[in-house]
This record gives sequence, structure tokens and C-alpha cells, in this order.
Amino acid sequence: SSGINAEYGDSSSEDSSDEEDDTKTLLAELAKIKKERAVDQQKKEVEKAAEDERIRKETILSGNPLLNNPAGNASSSAGDFSVKRRWDDDVVFKNCAKGVDENDKTDRFINDTIRSEFHKKFLSKYIK
Repeated sequence: SSGINAEYGDSSSEDSSDEEDDTKTLLAELAKIKKERAVDQQKKEVEKAAEDERIRKETILSGNPLLNNPAGNASSSAGDFSVKRRWDDDVVFKNCAKGVDENDKTDRFINDTIRSEFHKKFLSKYIK
């Protein structure tokens, strides 16, 4: 039985050195994989930062209609910047000048008590 133990002992010492070699090889491969993943992660972060910067620049450039001119000169595309409605459409005291739109006698609400149709009729009825 001692010979059998000696054979097992010899093989167990060889197995342990093989296991140590395998462990070292696996650890080296694990470190290599971790390093590759870190490099890939860094590349992805750099690409993502470059893409974010490109999107940010596109947003900035497309936000300004003067820089968004495809013709290249402002004189040919003056119609591109037309205003949808007048700047004074929603002001309170619109058309205060005498004689402006006097021929337009449609009944409409004016947010000015002195220029309202009721006030004009009242004055013409009781003052004259």
C-alpha cells in the first residue's frame, strides 16, 4: 500500500504544479480580456463623445435660420424668412392714427373704450 501512496503522491505533486500553471495561464488570459474590454470601453466613450459633439454642433447650426441658408446668399432667399403675421397684430392700441382703416366699418371688438364702436356712436348721438 505504501507504493500505491507514493505513486499517488508523485502524481498529486505533478497535478498541483499543472494546476498552478493552468491557474497562472487563466489569470493571465483574464487580465488580457479585462485589458481588451477596458480598451474597447474607452474607444466607445471616445466615439460617443465625438458623436455627441457632432450632434451638438448640428443643433447649434440648425437653430440659426441665417446659417441654415442653402443658397449661400441672403438676397436670393429673402422669402424664406417671411413673417407669418405682423408684429403688431396682438397689441392693444392698434390703428390709433386718424384715417387708418376708416373705410373698414365692420363691427369688431377693440380693447380701447374711447375708440370702440359703442363710444363713437354714443358721442355722435349725444354730443352733436
